[in-house]
Amino acid sequence: MYEFAYNEIVEESSQSMRAQEARALDRVLALLREAQACGPRSRQGIGALYQLRTLWTVFLDDLNGAENGLPASLRARLISIGIWVIKEIERLRGGEVVDLSPLIEINQIIRDGLN
Repeated sequence: MYEFAYNEIVEESSQSMRAQEARALDRVLALLREAQACGPRSRQGIGALYQLRTLWTVFLDDLNGAENGLPASLRARLISIGIWVIKEIERLRGGEVVDLSPLIEINQIIRDGLN
């Protein structure tokens, strides 16, 4: 009986975390879309890239944590994506690229996977 209740709580907690992560990605995606219209070096672009970097830093910290319950292969793939996101942010900040579309697309895919 207690195991059943515990499993329900863990399941609800996991769903709640996924919903929070999806909402955070929704907010960052809205900022990125606005920044796409203004450019990555605009005030909106700088703010959107800062928020995205902050979010992925949190994700990467969680993915690297021993208590993360995701399968190791999935964690490794998500960590690779996170590293790419951080590198792409730096390329945008440095003026090497100006298109935010790849960041928008990959974060939208991740967000959709959380729902």
